[in-house]
Amino acid sequence: MNEKLALIMINGIIAVPMLLLAFYLYKGKGGFLIAGYNTLPEEEKAKYDEPALCRFVGKNMFVLAGLMVVWTIAEIFEILWLLIAGIALFVGVVVFMIIYLNTGNRFRKS
Repeated sequence: MNEKLALIMINGIIAVPMLLLAFYLYKGKGGFLIAGYNTLPEEEKAKYDEPALCRFVGKNMFVLAGLMVVWTIAEIFEILWLLIAGIALFVGVVVFMIIYLNTGNRFRKS
């Protein structure tokens, strides 16, 4: 039982800040938190729609935090297939985000 409690605490320590950051990003703020974007020079940043970029990342962070809750539930009730599915979806969402953000100039200003 102590292992399950430790797991809940660890996932909570990670998932709660992720949710808070997701809310902040979803409001269109926090571009400085997005890796790659925050290192661009100001003239390059001006070419991007920062609020849209932040909202996209925020929405996906909600999904990632939710999947962490799925992991916790899977571990508590010892449902291996749910844990594997949650991890696979987590990796899939991250890969989707990387591809979506880096192709198609979707977040460039017109």
